[in-house]
Amino acid sequence: MTLPEFNHKVTREAKPLRHYAMQLTKNEEDANDLVQETMLKAFTYQSKFREGTNLKGWLYTIMKNSFINNYRRISRRNTFIDTTENTFYIDSKDLVTENQGEIKFLRKDLEAAIDLLQPDLKITFNLNMLGYKYHEIAEELHIPIGTVKTRIFVARRKLRDRLKSYAEFYGLSNKVTDED
Repeated sequence: MTLPEFNHKVTREAKPLRHYAMQLTKNEEDANDLVQETMLKAFTYQSKFREGTNLKGWLYTIMKNSFINNYRRISRRNTFIDTTENTFYIDSKDLVTENQGEIKFLRKDLEAAIDLLQPDLKITFNLNMLGYKYHEIAEELHIPIGTVKTRIFVARRKLRDRLKSYAEFYGLSNKVTDED
């Protein structure tokens, strides 16, 4: 595809991209910025686009990744770390922290249970836990969407069986169903 053809096709997608950006940002100015950033990245990385690839999907992926990266950057920037000594909180009964020890054990057992999954189940499950949609996982792993759903279902069932003691301890054993 020649550069003018590529530019024309990318520019044609600006309106649908803006609609998607509005869904992500819920703000007109932020949506315009996100579209502009997506277009800039598309033109900058035009050499990475492969002929026969879905251009619209490629642009939407760029936009989604840009949105996520911007969100993370803003979250880090808005984190406030107070380095002053606030010893007056020591006597305050309003601030009570819970012991996080049992959560560490739970996390360790959960990670161990995930590590015991078969590689195909583990990869699919981890992508789902990272927030990827079923169709995105299917595209990434080059497998049918039905296979993705089955693998996630089987992984959940195996994890549920391995971590049954936690469900019983926290009183969740009769609330967990196969529809999760």
